[in-house]
Amino acid sequence: MSIPFDPKEIENVKFVPGFFGMQVPVYDYPVTPREAVIATYQRKPIWQISGMDTGFFTPKVYPDNVARAFVFDANNMTPEQGGGKDMFGIEWEYVPQAGGSMVRPGKPFLTDANEWPEKVVWPDIDSWDWEGEAKKNENYFKPGTFIMCSMLNGWFERLISFMDFEGAIMALYDEDQKDAVNAFFEKLTDLYIRLYDKFLTYFPQIDGFNVHDDWGSQKETFFSPAIVEEMLVPHMRRLTDFIHSKGRYADFHCCGQNLKQVPNMIKCGWDSWSGQPMNDTEKAYELYGDQILIGVIPPELDPNASEEEQRAAARAYADKFCRPDKPSILNGGFNLSPAFREELYKQSRINYAK
Repeated sequence: MSIPFDPKEIENVKFVPGFFGMQVPVYDYPVTPREAVIATYQRKPIWQISGMDTGFFTPKVYPDNVARAFVFDANNMTPEQGGGKDMFGIEWEYVPQAGGSMVRPGKPFLTDANEWPEKVVWPDIDSWDWEGEAKKNENYFKPGTFIMCSMLNGWFERLISFMDFEGAIMALYDEDQKDAVNAFFEKLTDLYIRLYDKFLTYFPQIDGFNVHDDWGSQKETFFSPAIVEEMLVPHMRRLTDFIHSKGRYADFHCCGQNLKQVPNMIKCGWDSWSGQPMNDTEKAYELYGDQILIGVIPPELDPNASEEEQRAAARAYADKFCRPDKPSILNGGFNLSPAFREELYKQSRINYAK
């Protein structure tokens, strides 16, 4: 059932701190943000959601979060404290200029994918202090917030960490290595399913999983759609099937120019994808928005645009991308003005209630 818009919803807006120092508007919502996000994933949207409507969770108990300097939980760990070994013992180095970690290239752990059965030591995730971390995070989750648990180092990213970029991408194409890569991805998926089951056992507040696996550069995808369909889709699909079997949602983080890979993202079972600005997200929405939630990038407005111009742009965006039969997600837009955000909220509420 749709919920009609009440103008009083925007009368007493307040602002709360968000990521990157931005101020997030909070209106007098008719439902909680969590309910609104779930409604959008169920294709029964209430307002135009964005990443600001979700809570982010990357617990310290998962060693990769520490190694990648990407811990967001009750431990209050700063990025500068990151780096070190991931769950496979691969050493990551925090790079202040990049605000993240990387494996120093030049000395890959594997020079041939066929080496992995002898060299890779699989982590004992049962030995991690899950109970201790659950206790530390008891008060971390805010009521009424959709909790998105993010996992770095997907399948191709994991292969890069072992083989460096050049070795990893060649392994996907090399007929002498492809079987070994697929066998590795099969076992890696088994591990990720067990890992997600642990997450849900000790952090049942999690509503969705966001998985990172970058597939492209500024100008082009790294590999052909045929390679992705052969080497990555079956493994990702097993994980998303597991996520869905637990009543949770699967969001894909995939950097680079990957418009031609969206059909594969759909085959993988991802519920949503928000591409970077080098992607034509408007085209992605028009082509595939009925099959996967697309994060559509908002327009770039003149810094000197009047309030009415900002509101007109918000209405135009909502009329194009906030359709009850084909919802989308606001992609980025951290610097949008209060006027644009208010008008987008109002117009999306009106459109989605039709």
